[in-house]
Amino acid sequence: MYLITVEGGDGSGKGLATQMIAEILHQEFTFSGIDITAEPRRDAELGLLAVEAVRTGEAGPVREAVYFAADRMDHSHTWIRPRLGQGHAVVSERNVHSSLVYQGVVGDLGVEEVAQMNAAAMIPDLCIWVDCDPEMALNRISDGTLKLSISSRTDDTEYFETDEFQVKIRQGYHDLLGGAVPIPAPFNRGRVVGPVINDGTKEEFRRKLQAEIRKFLHERPIPLNVPTEEVEMHMLASALASQKGQTTLDVLATKPARSNRDWLAGEKPWEVVRDASKLYIEAVQSEDAPSRMDVPQDPLSHPVLSILGTLSLLPATEISELRNWLGPVRMVTERHTHRMVKFFDEQSDWVRIHRPMIGHDASRTELRSNWQAFGRVGLVIWPFKEALSEWKRTHPNTSWKHGMAAVISSDVSAATACLSRLSILGSGKGDSPPPSTNQELISWWQDGVA
Repeated sequence: MYLITVEGGDGSGKGLATQMIAEILHQEFTFSGIDITAEPRRDAELGLLAVEAVRTGEAGPVREAVYFAADRMDHSHTWIRPRLGQGHAVVSERNVHSSLVYQGVVGDLGVEEVAQMNAAAMIPDLCIWVDCDPEMALNRISDGTLKLSISSRTDDTEYFETDEFQVKIRQGYHDLLGGAVPIPAPFNRGRVVGPVINDGTKEEFRRKLQAEIRKFLHERPIPLNVPTEEVEMHMLASALASQKGQTTLDVLATKPARSNRDWLAGEKPWEVVRDASKLYIEAVQSEDAPSRMDVPQDPLSHPVLSILGTLSLLPATEISELRNWLGPVRMVTERHTHRMVKFFDEQSDWVRIHRPMIGHDASRTELRSNWQAFGRVGLVIWPFKEALSEWKRTHPNTSWKHGMAAVISSDVSAATACLSRLSILGSGKGDSPPPSTNQELISWWQDGVA
C-alpha cells in the first residue's frame, strides 16, 4: 500500500535503515506483507546496465539516467505496484530521489529533466533521508563495504567513490531533500523526512526511524500509487477465500452459527446499525465502564468497525491473527486492538474470549452470532462511515433508514466502493443478488434487498 524509500549519501547507513524500517513495520503495523528491495536491481538486465554505467562512469549522465529510469519503470510496474495493491509495504533502498541527486543535481542534467524520465514510475509515499558525519561515510566506502562491482573484481574504484564526488553527492541530498532545490512533479507529492542522523548507536538510530514511521502511519495518509479500495477488495476477498467455502464460521460459540451468506439474519441494514449504535452507546456510557478504557464514543468509528468487521469474516481467532487480517486500511494499533476486544467482551458482550487453561494455546476471540450483521454492514458502509456519523449527529431525531439516501449523492466514489464491497460480501440475504446501482444500494439499506 505504501512505498517507503531510504535515501542518503553512500556510507550514510541506508542498508541498515532499510532493514530496521522493515522490522518496525512488521512488528507494529498490519500490512499484509513487508517487502525489501533496492535500486538499481542487481538481478535484472536493466538494473545491471545501470550498475555498469555507475561502475565505469563512461556512459555519461544522460545515458546513465536513462538506464536508471528504465530499470525503475520496470521495477515499479512489474514488482512494486502488484505488491502495493495487495496491501504490502515496500521498503526500497534508493529510488527516484537518487536519480534526481546523482544525475539531476550532481550530473547537471537538471532535476526537471530527470523527473520527466521517471514520471511514470511509482511515487515514494515516504522518503526517509539518512545522513552521517562525512568522514565516517568516507571511511565506510574506503573499507570496501559499498562496492557496486558486478564482476569478481573487487579492487576497482567506482567513479562515485572518490572523496570529491562524495562531498558533491552529500551536498546534493542536502539541497534537494532539504528544500533548497524544489522536488519536481510528480514526486513532490510524496513526504520527505530527515535528515535522520546516524551518528550514535544502532538502538538510537532505530528509535529515530521508529518515530518517523509511527508519525507517518498514524496519520493514515492516502497512498499515492494505489487506491485504498483496491487494497480492501483484495483483503476482503482473501479473508473470505481463507474459509475455503465454509458456510458457517463459529467453532466455539453455540448456535446459531454465523453465516457467510445469510449474514443479515433477516434484518434490514439500517435497523442493524440503529440497534447496534444504541447498545454501543449504552455500553460506553455505562456506570460500571472503566473510566480509562479509552474507547471511541462513535459506534461508526474506525476502531469499532475495523475490529468488529474483521471478526465478522473470521472464525475464532487469536489477536495476532486478527491483526494480520485487519490489513493497512483497517489498521489499529496492537494496544488499542487488545483494549477494544476487552471492551467488547466485558461491557457489550459482543465478542467471546475463549481463555484456555494455563500452559495451553493463546486466547481466541470470536464475534457472537447476533453481532455478525453489524460487523459486515460496517464493512459495507465503511466508505460512508464519517458522512453517516455526521448526518446522524446533525439529525438526531431522524431515522437511520434515511441515512444512506441523505449521504449517497455527496460522494460518488464512496457509493461505488460500497457496491464493490457488496459484490464480494454478498447482499447478506440468501440468494438475493447484491445491489449494482446507487438506487439499489438505497433499497438494500432500507429493506435488505436491492
